[in-house]
Amino acid sequence: MEGFTVHTETPAPEIMLRFGAAVLFGMILGLDREIRRKPAGLRTHMLISLGAAVTTLVGFELFYSSIEIAAQNRSDLLRIIEGVIAAIGFLGAGAIISSGRTVQNMTTAANIWVCGAIGLACGAGYYIIAGIALVFTIVILTLLGLAERAIKRTLE
Repeated sequence: MEGFTVHTETPAPEIMLRFGAAVLFGMILGLDREIRRKPAGLRTHMLISLGAAVTTLVGFELFYSSIEIAAQNRSDLLRIIEGVIAAIGFLGAGAIISSGRTVQNMTTAANIWVCGAIGLACGAGYYIIAGIALVFTIVILTLLGLAERAIKRTLE
């Protein structure tokens, strides 16, 4: 069938590793939101991270294909990443609730955005970057969350 390909430059075990890392890291970040009963919980974070990883990997595959087709026909990976980030921003904006003078779920929106970026890193195969970002995110969500609550109790 012309135009249809089953071949990828990235081996299937590597694809599974990238997607598995994205889903695992998304799950870990989503768990915090799930435990706190916030919008955009476990499954949402896992799907966002996986979607970002898929988009990134497809971008790489398109780039590899364009090299084979013609040297001057280059895919622009940055446009793919920009599209993913814009879509994730849209999801994050949907999580934010504004009521009068209060705004809620900003942390959830930021967590969604970081989760998508971690998914992009996993899709690109940058596991160390994704893992370090995951650790920083967990520290921010848990340790700084505890500190924030302690400060609020002190001020009350």
